[in-house]
Amino acid sequence: MAQKKTAIVTGSTSGIGQGIAEAFAAQGINVVLNGFGDKDAIEKLRQGIADKFKVKVTYSAADMTKPAEIKKMVDDAVAEHGSVDILVNNAGIQFTALVEDFPAEKWDQIIAINLSAAFHASKAAIPYMKKNKWGRIINIASAHGLVGSPHKVAYVAAKHGIMGMSKVIALEYANDGITSNAICPGWVLTPLVEKQLQDRAKENGTTVDQEKVALVAEKQALHQFTTPEQIGGLAVFLVSDAAATITGTSQSIDGGWTAE
Repeated sequence: MAQKKTAIVTGSTSGIGQGIAEAFAAQGINVVLNGFGDKDAIEKLRQGIADKFKVKVTYSAADMTKPAEIKKMVDDAVAEHGSVDILVNNAGIQFTALVEDFPAEKWDQIIAINLSAAFHASKAAIPYMKKNKWGRIINIASAHGLVGSPHKVAYVAAKHGIMGMSKVIALEYANDGITSNAICPGWVLTPLVEKQLQDRAKENGTTVDQEKVALVAEKQALHQFTTPEQIGGLAVFLVSDAAATITGTSQSIDGGWTAE
């Protein structure tokens, strides 16, 4: 990557998205952050990444349920950085319930943020990538893009949808210098999960380490969480020259979850 690239990472003010944004910045890639959170905390994060890695970092408050705001985020990124070379569709939410009890508004919200937002962002970014004859789209799916789990009908449906969308984009733009791939994490150690582990340990009279194994072992052969930094490393590989012919794939990083 001879010239300075720019990456948009949605849902990057914490967790997996933040890990990916920082991994890109460490490679000298300019970053557009996006996500909800405390305004001061987001500015501290933005400034911190910019100072540490000496790259340009901007922030978009685009609401991932609003197509017009998503398009503006992409257009603004081009105006501010000169290009959009990498798009990581990471923003996501979760809600659990049986199908018969699943609120219709929760279904609509999860599909909007976890699936439709990725379509709208890709649609807005692809013309710029085509023009430059270079682009990398990475969709953060999940082990749930490959297998199902009870109580997660909207999330599983959205992540399966992301997988299909990744393949279609890969096929349509294969000769435009654009690749499209999905990353499928298993259990990831994010601040949200760490809080859940602390709560479980307190409730069960166990240690956080014991609860880590108990939680992960429910699904994974490897009793170890994946970190946002490791997912960032995989994303960096997918935008590298070594991955130029990798497109339309799902890259599992799930401790063997989907091996069975």
